[in-house]
Amino acid sequence: MGTTASQLGKDMLSEYQELTFLTKQEILLAHKRFTELLTKDEKDLPNTRVPMERILTLPELKSNPFRKRICNVFSTSEYKDGGLTFEDFLDLLSAFSDSATLEIKSHYAFRIFDFDDDGTLDCRDLEKLVNCLTGETDDTRLTPEEMRQLINNILEESDIDKDGTVNLSEFQHVISRSPDFVSSFKIVL
Repeated sequence: MGTTASQLGKDMLSEYQELTFLTKQEILLAHKRFTELLTKDEKDLPNTRVPMERILTLPELKSNPFRKRICNVFSTSEYKDGGLTFEDFLDLLSAFSDSATLEIKSHYAFRIFDFDDDGTLDCRDLEKLVNCLTGETDDTRLTPEEMRQLINNILEESDIDKDGTVNLSEFQHVISRSPDFVSSFKIVL
């Protein structure tokens, strides 16, 4: 897949359409938006990786409290720096598209919320998750007691095997009972 960043051939367009939940129009728009993030020199290079700082300038990500985590989860960079290739960017948009399945969306949501990448949501992950959602300012931050109570409530509701963590299967079970999840877990360019 060695096409330069500034061009997208018909074959690649068809392949990307087969491999994602995106339409041709969405892929072309994604390509346009991704190419706009490249410097003049980068546009002629194959498989260019855009640094996370530039990805985060996209209005669709700028206000998302999980923006850095999203980049890290979808980045294939060996340096774990959150930089994205065009294909990484397509994977991100595909998972957040309206056409993505509940299973795909819940899998990626779980990975985004699993801050320490250990395959479970433990108390530390849940605390970071709550802080991302409520903001970490003095007037929005929960007290330690409120946080402890909320995490206990989450685990009581979600931790089916009672091991003190939420695994992917338990997370997907909870998500399956949340009708708004699929419609709210999206990014549209």
